[in-house]
Amino acid sequence: MASSTAGSTGWLRGRVKAVTSGDCLVIMALTSSKPGPPPEKTITLSSLMAPKLARRGGIDEPFAWESREYLRKLCIGKEVTFKVDYTVSSIGRDFGSVFLGDKNVAMLVVSQGWAKVREQPNQPKQGQQKIEASPFIAELLQLEEQAKTQGLGRWSKVPGAAEESIRNLPPSAIGDPSKLDAMSLLNANKGKPMEAIVEQVRDGSTVRVYLLPEFQFVQVFVAGIQAPSVGRRAIPTETIPEAETTSDKTNEDVSAEPRAPLTSAQRIAASTVSTTETVADPFAQEAKYFTEIRVLNRDVRIVLEGVDKFSNLIGSVYYPDGDSAKDLALELVEHGYAKYVEWSANMMEEEPKKRLKTAELQAKKSKLKIWTNYVPPATNSKPIHNQNFTGKVVEVVSGDCVIVADDSIPYGSPLAERRVNLSSIRCPKMGNPRKEEKPAAYAREAKEFLRTRLIGRQVNVQMEYSRKVSPADGATVANGPTDSRIMDFGSVFLATPSKAEGDDAATPASSASQQAGVNVAELVVARGFGSVIRHRDFEERSSYYDALLSAEARATAGKKGMHSSKEPPVMHITDLTTASAKKARDFLPFLHRSRRIPAVVEYVLSGHRFKLLVPKETCSIAFSFSGVRCPGRDEPYSNEAIALMRRRIMQRDVEIEVETVDRTGTFLGSLWESRTNMAIALVEAGLAKYTSFAGSDRIPDAHLLEQAEKNAKNKKLKIWENYVEGEEVPNGKPTDTKQKEVLKVVVTEVLEGGKFYVQTVGDQKISSIQQQLASLNLQEAPLIGAFNPKKGDVVLAQYSADNSWNRAMIVNAPRGPVESAKDNFEVFYIDYGNQEFVPYSQLRPLDSSVSATPGLAQLCSLAYLKVPTLTQDHGEEAAEFLTEYTLSKEFSAIIEDRDLTGGKVKGQGTGPVFLVTLVAANEEISINAAMLQEGLAGLEKKKKFDTKDRKAALDNLEKFQEEAHTNRRGKWQYGHCDSEEEEIVPPVKKGTGKR
Repeated sequence: MASSTAGSTGWLRGRVKAVTSGDCLVIMALTSSKPGPPPEKTITLSSLMAPKLARRGGIDEPFAWESREYLRKLCIGKEVTFKVDYTVSSIGRDFGSVFLGDKNVAMLVVSQGWAKVREQPNQPKQGQQKIEASPFIAELLQLEEQAKTQGLGRWSKVPGAAEESIRNLPPSAIGDPSKLDAMSLLNANKGKPMEAIVEQVRDGSTVRVYLLPEFQFVQVFVAGIQAPSVGRRAIPTETIPEAETTSDKTNEDVSAEPRAPLTSAQRIAASTVSTTETVADPFAQEAKYFTEIRVLNRDVRIVLEGVDKFSNLIGSVYYPDGDSAKDLALELVEHGYAKYVEWSANMMEEEPKKRLKTAELQAKKSKLKIWTNYVPPATNSKPIHNQNFTGKVVEVVSGDCVIVADDSIPYGSPLAERRVNLSSIRCPKMGNPRKEEKPAAYAREAKEFLRTRLIGRQVNVQMEYSRKVSPADGATVANGPTDSRIMDFGSVFLATPSKAEGDDAATPASSASQQAGVNVAELVVARGFGSVIRHRDFEERSSYYDALLSAEARATAGKKGMHSSKEPPVMHITDLTTASAKKARDFLPFLHRSRRIPAVVEYVLSGHRFKLLVPKETCSIAFSFSGVRCPGRDEPYSNEAIALMRRRIMQRDVEIEVETVDRTGTFLGSLWESRTNMAIALVEAGLAKYTSFAGSDRIPDAHLLEQAEKNAKNKKLKIWENYVEGEEVPNGKPTDTKQKEVLKVVVTEVLEGGKFYVQTVGDQKISSIQQQLASLNLQEAPLIGAFNPKKGDVVLAQYSADNSWNRAMIVNAPRGPVESAKDNFEVFYIDYGNQEFVPYSQLRPLDSSVSATPGLAQLCSLAYLKVPTLTQDHGEEAAEFLTEYTLSKEFSAIIEDRDLTGGKVKGQGTGPVFLVTLVAANEEISINAAMLQEGLAGLEKKKKFDTKDRKAALDNLEKFQEEAHTNRRGKWQYGHCDSEEEEIVPPVKKGTGKR
């Protein structure tokens, strides 16, 4: 049936799918209870006879085409109400009445003169079947008489009108497609829109059309796509006419009896029927129906794109949709009814081709229709969501990698600087001097192009995806891991571009891109300093990928940069930082020739030492401020000094004045950036000391350095925060006492032997990580096999005590791949110091942007004490005491020393150890002293070469140990126990041999 519901009167509702002649319509149901296309029914208008269209080798009856066109334009695609009046079983046809709104379609056709009313004999002859008639026969006869009187339609009284209405059909329209010259037709009309009417839909991506006005009947394969095959039934050649009359059987609406004769167009379509049966592909009928309801018997525009080797026409089909036109290929692909086909898409222009490729990718991601069971290929990239930030560019690593200082993170923090690789582009490699790898062609030019445009500029960054890479991918990092690492990719935009930079990015930008600024990656590619990566399906890519491709096309057409046929520029740089000190001294006269020399800061090695490029002398040198020294590595404010210099002079154009060269080959002198002496800026900020020495009178601004240091001391800035006038010996031998670092901490975990973990109170990293963890969706457990954590990986684990999710390092993992959700992993919570076993179901993968931050839990030990372990006497009491008085409480931790022999953190109790004195705010004595006072620890022995600080600390603690000894507390309950602490000395062997 052609309607989902039918009344008791027999009237049904449906939509006109096709109009085959001036008196015949194909009507389909509005809804269907079965999957697939809805059922349909062919209805011939009762008691009407329209002129017949040309058959094979024949011609049209007069006014046949006009009659069909009137009914087609009147009804196609519209909702109608119809009723079967009678059926002629001998020809298998249903005759009925069709209403368009409240108007009888048959009456409209007759009133315009496009059909005549079948004559009704008063009495049928003997043995003749009674001829049924339309219920509206009287009205039809009356309208026919009026049309004849007025000379309308086929009743025209104009001389020669009947002959002129007969189409002059080419051979292809009357059953002889062999004489169609497809190549000539293509050459004459390539790229031009051609008016056409779709006569048949073979499958979702193949249509047969009349090309107007010549009425060439051709088959067109839709360019760039392929829909599922509808299959073929095994039909003998001699029965083709009958088969064609039942060509709608796939829609389950027809009988098996023969129907009316075929038109010539239908005969051509049927001539391709194979005698071999093939099964339809999944969603083939749905794809065909999708195309039918949009283009069948409708006016379309065909743009011929090419011809294949079998002379089949390939073209784009556009159908009307309101006031606009839609691309049939794009609609099929977007809804998952067709796949992208490269060979025919190559005949199209770039823009439509890109749209098809993008639409297919989206359909695959959404698993629409033919992609329902699609399994995407494995990819090593993951999207990064909601990580946009603004900041200043502090370093250009290469033509496709920059380091940006995030404005939202406090100055001097290790997390402030973020490495951003430009999405979807690749520039020539800079090489590695340590491995004697020279820069590739245009690598220096690409880096310099970015340096001159980005350093110190404000940018907007949109992080897009991360990718796991190995050295084989070509990305290496000094001192980095040799197996693989995570790289973060994003788009960087100049917030306030200059006119020249705006002209470089000539591609019309999207509204989002315009708001952000000029895309830096597009600038690089447009100058020919980089190429666009051709991503595989499902690989994450730049959100502005099309703009990058357009920029590359412009650079290629203009033969810019690496696309040029010219030889690449060559620049030889002498690197004196890796050369001998003698070679550096040999260069000193050249650097003395001019008073001030232009240079570029290539790298900040420490707060006062840098690597500079001197373009005039084509050399790189190690350079240090004369008479100015910053805190050394791991000393307080060392990182802040480096951060200040990176933000102020990293990769900036500067001027230097070289005074001398030291014994290591480092040149000493002064450095100015924008007429500012940077040594003075460093001293003024309290991040460096000025040391006068013999010959310091040669320093141009020596008096200004002295004044800057004096101001910093008066304001007690940074390294001078505990400065007391008169305590320091400015020009003599350094004293043994140095300022100790004090941290405000909270104890998070207590181990045996006086060891414990702390977190720094007020650390910005803690709140940052907590915010990132809170934004993650952790409801779904990982699929077994999709996530295989291994030893050393940082993941998310659910802590058993409170079910909270925390960062954890895998300490021990089961051998081989994960087999069950109950597989146990031993994990170490790097932010708290806890360690436990958790099942696989309570683990989640962690984004590289979160896992890269070092653990917040710092391993500490009580300074100057020997605390027994759990297996030793009083070891449990010591651990219980330490837990009771320290766990989850705040202390001031005075760092007495650092033990770095533990190496990297590999689990609980490993890694660098801070030797501290723990002092509570309201307590008179430290925890160290309290442990000694309770007899739960012993004091370390004094050594011959102890510093004054250590000797004073041991002397101060000794009285607490004596108190425990006197009162027989803890380990002293039986008196002295020095024998337990005496070192076992091996016996001295007698020497043998001659003296």
